Amino acid sequence: MKKVIYLFFLLYSVVLLAEGDVEKTEEPQPQKVLPEKKVVVATRGDVKIIEASENIRYLSQKIVKDYLFFYKHREKVALKQELAETLRYLNSDFRVIATTTKDSDTKDILEFLAYSKDQIEETLKETPDEEKAALMLDYSEILLEGADSIAAAHKYDFSKEEKMFMLTKKIEYLLQRVTKYYMAIHVGFDTFSNNEQMNESIAMLEEDVKQINAYPYPSSMQETRAAFDTSWKFNKSYFKSTKELFIPKLMMLSVADVEDIVAHIALYHSKNQ
Repeated sequence: MKKVIYLFFLLYSVVLLAEGDVEKTEEPQPQKVLPEKKVVVATRGDVKIIEASENIRYLSQKIVKDYLFFYKHREKVALKQELAETLRYLNSDFRVIATTTKDSDTKDILEFLAYSKDQIEETLKETPDEEKAALMLDYSEILLEGADSIAAAHKYDFSKEEKMFMLTKKIEYLLQRVTKYYMAIHVGFDTFSNNEQMNESIAMLEEDVKQINAYPYPSSMQETRAAFDTSWKFNKSYFKSTKELFIPKLMMLSVADVEDIVAHIALYHSKNQ
C-alpha cells in the first residue's frame, strides 16, 4: 500500500514538472502588425468634384442675391431669366458630382442638397414674397455648407498656381456673398446675424485681396491687379456705408465689373498651372 501511495506522488510530481517545462518553453506570440495607412491620392475625379463644389458655393450666393433684387424689382423680367439660368448651372454641377463620386458620404450629402435645390426651383416658379425670400436665404446656406463638406471629402494638394486660381474662385464667391447680405439687410432682413455675416465676408475678402497684391505678377498683369485693388476699395466703401446708402442697381453692376477683373486674374493662373 505504501508503495502505491509513493508511486502516485512520484508520478504527480513528474506531471507538474513537465507542465512547468512546457510553460517555460512556450513560444512567444507573434506581435500584431498594424495595417499601413493608405495614402489618399487625388484623382482627376476629385478635381472635377472640387471644381463643381466651388461652383455650387458661388451659385448658392448668386441665386439668392439676384432673387432678393427681383423681390423688390419684379418688373425686371430679364433677371427672372437669369435666375433660371443660374438654376440650370446648379443642376449641371450637381450632375457632375453625382456621376463622378464613389464616396458614400458625398452621395448622402448630395441627396440632402438636392431637396434644397428642388425647393429653390419651386420657389422661383411662384410670386416672390417676404416668406419665400427668407426661405431662399436659408436654402443658400444649406447649399453652401453642403458644398464645403463635399470639397473637404475630396482634398487635393494644390500647386502654387492652382492655389492662386482657387483663391480667385473664393473671391468671386465672397463678392456674391457680401452683396447677398447687402441686399438682405435692405429688403427687410436687417438682423444682427446678417450684418455679422456681411462684415465677416468683407474681412475675408480683404485678406484675399492682400494675397493678390502680394503675388509677383509680371508687368503685363500689373494694370489688371491694380484695377482689381481699386475697384474692390470702391465697392467696400459702399458696403461699409450700408446703413446710409442703398444703391442696389449700382452695386449689382459694380460687383459684376469686379468679377470681370477677377476673371482675368483667374485666367492668368489657369494658364500657368
